[in-house]
Amino acid sequence: MPVFFAFAVEHIPKGNNCLDAAKACNLDDTCKKYRSAYITPCTTSMSNEVCNRRKCHKALRQFFDKVPAKHSYGMLFCSCRDIACTERRRQTIVPVCSYEEREKPNCLNLQDSCKTNYICRSRLADFFTNCQPESRSVSSCLKENYADCLLAYSGLIGTVMTPNYIDSSSLSVAPWCDCNNSGNDLEECLKFLNFFKDNTCLKNAIQAFGNGSDVTVWQPALPVQTTTATTTTAFRVRNKPPGPAGSENEIPTHVLPPCANLQAQKLKSNVSGSTHLCLSDPGYEKNGLAGPSSHITTKSMAAPASCGLSPLLVLVVTALSTLVSLSLAETS
Repeated sequence: MPVFFAFAVEHIPKGNNCLDAAKACNLDDTCKKYRSAYITPCTTSMSNEVCNRRKCHKALRQFFDKVPAKHSYGMLFCSCRDIACTERRRQTIVPVCSYEEREKPNCLNLQDSCKTNYICRSRLADFFTNCQPESRSVSSCLKENYADCLLAYSGLIGTVMTPNYIDSSSLSVAPWCDCNNSGNDLEECLKFLNFFKDNTCLKNAIQAFGNGSDVTVWQPALPVQTTTATTTTAFRVRNKPPGPAGSENEIPTHVLPPCANLQAQKLKSNVSGSTHLCLSDPGYEKNGLAGPSSHITTKSMAAPASCGLSPLLVLVVTALSTLVSLSLAETS
């Protein structure tokens, strides 16, 4: 843990910071509006002891999406010295409705359920990306950006993967799930759960926000360079055929044919041009990645050098095409 956190605790003012944050929210029209909007559906009904979980989640998403971070984060990530404060912090999202259930599902099953919903799936991917721990960085975050991590974490609130503080004595958080009945997937399940519970990047981000000691790590920075490729392994990867198009959050261009890569570059650079003249790569067809239209056509033989042909070969092909055209013209 970075040294500056050890000293930052001494600057926490006395009193209940979470209570102060709630009062500040009530003085802000936007915060008061959206807080009231989720308190109502998330509050347990005294008549049948149930709440409208779907409306509660939707209202919570709106609160964290629309309320300025200084107010929403102030209530969710406030620094505390006593149990009264930490319990108020834990109660911020009305966990009896938005978080807790009678039984805890298996975490891998909960993850599968999350991945069937676009909002949950994309926000979980953001969390894995932006809260990736890195022991060699000053902040313990791979991206060296606490703001991105807290934004990704708060984005999960209001989904089936809603996380919360697991108790009133620590900064550990987790979704409402466990790893019982995991069978052979126990190690995988624990890895997923511990990404929440034992995430030093997230814990430092929460502590830094509450202590006000995050001045140098709130600005975007280049990710830490590692000697080996660092990828998020928390997502479940099973041996099953690829899903239909659109089933993932984004298209990984490194596994697409050359033409698709050019189209992706065109979207990024906003440069007009034709990319349908590219030659297909036989390796892609062999591996089943190219579609029926990937065969070489007469038009594709006039492909520009940028698609993989050398200038000399382009000249030869062009000359041959001209000769053929002239021959056809003479015979006609």
